[in-house]
Amino acid sequence: MATYNHLPVYKVSYDLLVELFRFTKDFNREYKYTLGESIQKETIAMITNIYRANSSYSKTEIIQSARENVEVIRLFLRLLQDLKQVSLEKFVFLNEKIESVSKQLTAWQGSVRN
Repeated sequence: MATYNHLPVYKVSYDLLVELFRFTKDFNREYKYTLGESIQKETIAMITNIYRANSSYSKTEIIQSARENVEVIRLFLRLLQDLKQVSLEKFVFLNEKIESVSKQLTAWQGSVRN
């Protein structure tokens, strides 16, 4: 079994987290400590679930939790874009990373069930 930090889904998730920390520091104060912190915490929870799934025998439920984290992150990012806290270019860039994580988690969950 590969260690968690060698998993492609972990690497993309970690890159996403770093990007989110970099770009949330420039939010208006009104959003920095609400939506900014929430999206950071949700991404940390997703990475934690990826680690837990990799080190657990029963992976399906934990991967499902990580997939739920992805959808919440997607929702927060959409809200931030609607509130003009993220440019369209950055929104697209982050959504590509989110989509990559989502696809990898879906594939992982599918392989575990089989």
